[in-house]
Amino acid sequence: MQNNHLANILVLQSLWPEANGHAWQRASGVSPFCTASQVSRPHLSSPVWSPARAAETKSPRAALDRLNHAGSLEAPGKASQTQRACSTPESSEAGWGAGLGEWRPFDWWEGLRCDASPQPSLPPFLIHLPGTGLAMEVQKEALQRIISTLAHKNDEIQNFIETLNHILEGVQTNSSSVISELEEEFDGLYSILDEMKEIMTTNIKQEQAHKIQELQNQLSQCSSALENSEELLEFAARSLDIKESEEFTKAARQIKDRVTMAPAFRLSLKPRVSDNMTHLMVDFSQERRMLQALKFLPVPRAPEIILTDCLVADNAVTVAWQMPEEDNKIDHYILEFRKTNFDGLPRIKDERCWESIDYIKGTEYTLSGLRFDSKYMNFRVRACNKAVAGDYSDPVTLETKALIFNLDGSSSHLNLKVEDTYVEWDSTGGKSQEGKTKGKENKGSGQITLLKNSTRSGTPSPKRSSVSSRSPLIRGSRDRFTGESYTVLGDTTIENGQHYWEVKAQKDCKSYSVGVAYKNLGKFDQLGKTSTSWCVHINNWLQSTFAAKHNNKAKTLDVVVPDRIGVYCDFDGGQLSFYNASSKQLLYTFKTKFTQPLLPGFMVWCGGLTLTTGLQVPTAVKTLQKNENGLSGSTGAADVKHGGLALRCGGVMPQKLTLWRLTVSPTSLRAWQP
Repeated sequence: MQNNHLANILVLQSLWPEANGHAWQRASGVSPFCTASQVSRPHLSSPVWSPARAAETKSPRAALDRLNHAGSLEAPGKASQTQRACSTPESSEAGWGAGLGEWRPFDWWEGLRCDASPQPSLPPFLIHLPGTGLAMEVQKEALQRIISTLAHKNDEIQNFIETLNHILEGVQTNSSSVISELEEEFDGLYSILDEMKEIMTTNIKQEQAHKIQELQNQLSQCSSALENSEELLEFAARSLDIKESEEFTKAARQIKDRVTMAPAFRLSLKPRVSDNMTHLMVDFSQERRMLQALKFLPVPRAPEIILTDCLVADNAVTVAWQMPEEDNKIDHYILEFRKTNFDGLPRIKDERCWESIDYIKGTEYTLSGLRFDSKYMNFRVRACNKAVAGDYSDPVTLETKALIFNLDGSSSHLNLKVEDTYVEWDSTGGKSQEGKTKGKENKGSGQITLLKNSTRSGTPSPKRSSVSSRSPLIRGSRDRFTGESYTVLGDTTIENGQHYWEVKAQKDCKSYSVGVAYKNLGKFDQLGKTSTSWCVHINNWLQSTFAAKHNNKAKTLDVVVPDRIGVYCDFDGGQLSFYNASSKQLLYTFKTKFTQPLLPGFMVWCGGLTLTTGLQVPTAVKTLQKNENGLSGSTGAADVKHGGLALRCGGVMPQKLTLWRLTVSPTSLRAWQP
């Protein structure tokens, strides 16, 4: 029996590790794998654990009750031989007690020792506890946690395997591509070399032909001059043999004239060209060294995204990064992002493709104007120089949680034409759709056929169901609004958290309301006219009015009706505020306590409304809410002025006057109800 109780203690250790602020620890000499029969009875000092104390410490009451009835511990002095062998000197000074109501703090665990050698058995929360129903329940709970952990780990490993396979395919594909590009580059070099060889060879041949031609011309001229000179020389020699004076004089004159005109005396005896061809010689040693120094392009290293400097606010995401070492050759960066509903590392088989922003010169970039219609966004960045882009950084995942919902056309008034985020008044809608609706009505389930352009599946999409603070409304589960309740609700409930959405009305819209309501809003009920709905109502028919409505009471708002109305709902804080979506001016605040899930509600008559969801709570709204908290009454609405200071309390004005006492000091203003 004692061993069973000690095993129960070990089970309670895994189930309740923080009980009473004591750490359930083993000393360094105690094996975490000791079985119950190998552990000595502890020394107990003062009573702590009792059923009443269990409730105070938020303990598992059912577990304590079952342990209470598991039987008494052995009396002091009857410890078994095994227990005595494993006991501490202090263990004989005090007994175990008689039941769970006398359990003590486990400070004695510090001195607990086990003589048996450690055995690689199951951890304490899987110790076999014979005959104990609690053990089975605890084991099941532990196994469920293990199964969940293993399933998550298997999912991570599977994603990693897909990543490795994707990288393997990429290595093979990119290697072939790089080899092909390398061959093209070398072929280009070969082509240039062949071309230059041909050009330079042609130049040499042209130089050769030019010199040969010049030399041949000069040879021809010299040969002609020589021939003429020899002929003249022969004529002169014959003239010397002439005896007659007159004939000799005539011959001499002819020789003189021919000598004067002889080519031999006008001929240059200097070669026009030389045989030197050294000016056409080449030395490619430098180019050869350059070719031998050919190497792959310097690729920029992968940047590192600074997660602490990344910011998600106001439907904008700022991503900051840095290079692991300074690189002055970086020309620009490429930022890639995609939306996802999976936490952790990006998945290869994600349903969305990467989008990119190129030519970013700095190391920070802000994506603004986003619609957060997914839980997360993946980001990665790569650096580029003038020639090539480097590797991607390690991807990061940022949470982009926001309220996503559409309009529920299945329960809207028949005079409303409803699309996902748009509702429009249709005066003929009721007449044209009433017959069709009755003919297609499902008697067994009570579901109603949706209007045209508003048909949607009753199963929530993964995007909306992934947000923990929202639970989709089951379509067809409520009656259509009818009568003068021209109302349409959102298809997603709000059960906790802070949320924000915006509504824009058509310029010619005669009357519309924007607010929230409980799910039990009746089909004849109008927004703001019941105790379960809150709204602001704009009436542009006959005369313009702007009022806050709740429980059939209205508070006229002395502000200009904005083009777009922002709705802020703090479910846990019991606050519903309306803002000018453009300027973030606070229009009105309801302060209450929400006791049921809420649905966004809209009423429209003679006009249309456009809904914008997937918006984070704007920073300006959060700041205004902090300033307004403590200054807004839960039921009263009034402007109280004192000493030049104004205090506005949100809510509907009560029927009887409530006196508030104000204390004003130079640094503070306090208000309380006497």
